This record gives sequence, structure tokens and C-alpha cells, in this order.
Amino acid sequence: MSFARDAFKGRRVLVVGGTSGIGEGIARAFAAHGAQVSVTGATAAEAAQAQDLDARVLDVRDAAAVRGLFAETEAAGGLDVLVNCAGVIRRGREHEPEVFADVVDINLNGTQRCCAAARALLAVRGGCIVNTASMLSFFGGGLVPAYSASKGGVAQLTKSLAIAYAAEGIRVNALAPGWIATPLTDALQRDETRSVAILARTPLARWGTPADVAGAALFLASPAAAFVTGVVLPVDGGYLIT
Repeated sequence: MSFARDAFKGRRVLVVGGTSGIGEGIARAFAAHGAQVSVTGATAAEAAQAQDLDARVLDVRDAAAVRGLFAETEAAGGLDVLVNCAGVIRRGREHEPEVFADVVDINLNGTQRCCAAARALLAVRGGCIVNTASMLSFFGGGLVPAYSASKGGVAQLTKSLAIAYAAEGIRVNALAPGWIATPLTDALQRDETRSVAILARTPLARWGTPADVAGAALFLASPAAAFVTGVVLPVDGGYLIT
């Protein structure tokens, strides 16, 4: 990391979906750079695995629970940075209408619920939002139509909220991770044929890590990005350009 170790000292960060994978990597990066960080997981088991992080349970499909979490956040001292990382993928099942609707409700509607609930808090402190889009915000996935649709929606939501929230001093950006080595991609990493194909298309010729994505999140939340809003930033080793 190229940021000073105290770069986020005094800033309060909430990472929704921050108990594992990319979200955890982002949460730990903010904490390592001085921020006071809280994370959420969808279940008690997920929250428990966060160990030394301040973790709580949040189902982003539950609008009342989302509002309650941000009311608690306000009472605890406010919010400077919201990172939305809660998401699911249901490979091979997303053509079922019920599964499609649930994936969209978590990945897209859940992101919108959290952004809306955080808006007033972020306005007080001139804060920012970092959403999580995907490579599949840019092209389709035959086995994952719900994930692709939801992540395309996150990209457009990010641009729309960047316009809507700008007058309140809130910047809204998104990350578009490529092939990142996390539990979500474990099956693909272990599939030699798929992994070789992925690496062959990736100019930097390796799987990304949560730390790679975390660095981009720190940038988007930092004063270095003070004039950056409405951006969907690929963190993909060049996969999208080939």
C-alpha cells in the first residue's frame, strides 16, 4: 500500500458484506490505515468469523434491519465511508425466476437500501460510497443472468447516485473486480481448464487478491479521489481490454 499508515485516522468506515473475501480485504485495509471499521455478515456465523473486526449481522433484503443499522451507526458517531460488498452468485440456478429475484434483491436492491439509509449520515461528514460492481457489469454471463443483471444495475445505480448525491458533497463510485482469489471463485481456481483460460486472457497473468481490490477502494475513499465520482473502476489485471 502506498498510503500513510494513518491516512484514514479518525474516519469511520462501514463495510457491508465485510466478513470474508473482497469485503474483508477492504475492511482490514481501512483498519490498517487508521480507520475505525465495522463490518456486516448475512448470518451470525459469518459475523463470528470476522474475529477481531467489529461485526454484526445484516440481511440487506430486510429494509427495517438496514435502517436500524444506520440508526445505530449514527448514534455511535456517524459515518465517513460506506463500502457495499454484500453479494451472492447462484451459478446454474439463476434462470429460475425465484432465484433470479433473490440474487437481484441482495446484490442490487441491497446496495440501494444501504446507500439510501447512509445518505444523511454521509452528508453530515462529506463522506463517500464505494459500491461493488463486476466485470459482468460490462458483459453477460450465460450461467449467471441474475448476477450479471444485478451488477450491471450496480454500475448504473452508482452513476445515478453520483449525480443525485453530489450537491450534498457525497461522492459515489464503484469497483469492478476481475478474477479475484476468494472463496466465491474457489471452484474456478481449482478447475485447471477454466483457470488456465482465465489467466491466458488476463494480461497481468495472475489471479487478483482482495488486497488488490482494497488498494483501489482506499484510493476512491481518499482525498486523492476528491474530484472522482460516478466511476466504475475495473480492478481486473487487464481482463476487460483483451
